Amino acid sequence: MKDISIDGRKIGHQHKPYIIAELSANHNGSLERALETIEMAAKSGADAIKLQTYTADTMTIDCDREDFQIEGGLWDGYKLYDLYQWAHTPFEWHEAMFQKAKELGITVFSTPFDESAVDLLESLDAPAYKIASFEATDLPLIKRVAQTGKPMIISTGMADLDEITDAVEAAREGGCKELVLLHCISGYPSPVDQANLSTIADIEQRFDCVVGLSDHTLGTAVSVTSIPMGACLIEKHVTLSREDKGPDSEFSLEPDELTSLCQQTEAAWQAIGKAGYERKPVEHASLKFRRSLYFITDMKAGDIITPENIRRIRPGYGLAPKFYDQLIGKRITADVVRGTATSWELIDD
Repeated sequence: MKDISIDGRKIGHQHKPYIIAELSANHNGSLERALETIEMAAKSGADAIKLQTYTADTMTIDCDREDFQIEGGLWDGYKLYDLYQWAHTPFEWHEAMFQKAKELGITVFSTPFDESAVDLLESLDAPAYKIASFEATDLPLIKRVAQTGKPMIISTGMADLDEITDAVEAAREGGCKELVLLHCISGYPSPVDQANLSTIADIEQRFDCVVGLSDHTLGTAVSVTSIPMGACLIEKHVTLSREDKGPDSEFSLEPDELTSLCQQTEAAWQAIGKAGYERKPVEHASLKFRRSLYFITDMKAGDIITPENIRRIRPGYGLAPKFYDQLIGKRITADVVRGTATSWELIDD
């Protein structure tokens, strides 16, 4: 698996986790709130802020038939068209949002939902593209995005192995050279016991690409746990406040939680390290507190060491405890007082 790079930031096992703050629809129809959320993501330590680029008309049609009604879940009772009309990020906002992110030094890119969105994002020189789980089977869209030559991130929610394979082949055939697959469970929110993070390593092995997690569970525990499981990138929805009741707010992180996510995932990555048994630098100061062999009685030169004369105790300045039996019966070469560390210089061979 080779690393990829987005906007100059390398992503892979040798680099700290890449954190994407998903704005989604949590701007609640306000450009000012959208810009404030970008500021929050930058301040919290996220590497990127991600948008969603569509209109209600590019997502679906305005139709009252039963097929277009949502039943159950977070958006129960909505008509698809009305939901997307509420949730979309207007095309005319994008330039201001891209400019804001540039000013703050945070990467910004988006999920396009049709070719017109790709055209808009290309005009803004988007550095990467995300394919949403629901569009992972839209192979023409994947091919169009791949033709940009930009890094691609594809979420795998709901997709079976054959569908993921088709998406990967479409991306690579379309010209994608840098691909990230995100393990994803498309529940809003997703239950922790269905997170199935063991799939991350399997995706990496099967498709030889960078793998991450698009996490819709509540909180940050699953995201942090995914790092030692092989995730190199984490995507989480964010909001200024869940109290504002945006379309995705109920499963989104608030500012302090996003800060915690950035810190905890990096700490998890740092903790992985590599297999090895060499003594770590921090351990050297503790060596003196190990057990070692000490004289516990006063002795004269020429005396024979008996079990009454030495013990295995802390600190660790004497000979190692493994030499206990070897010292019993030996003569000492000099006078010693109680509390003297044993050493070979005091032992007569």
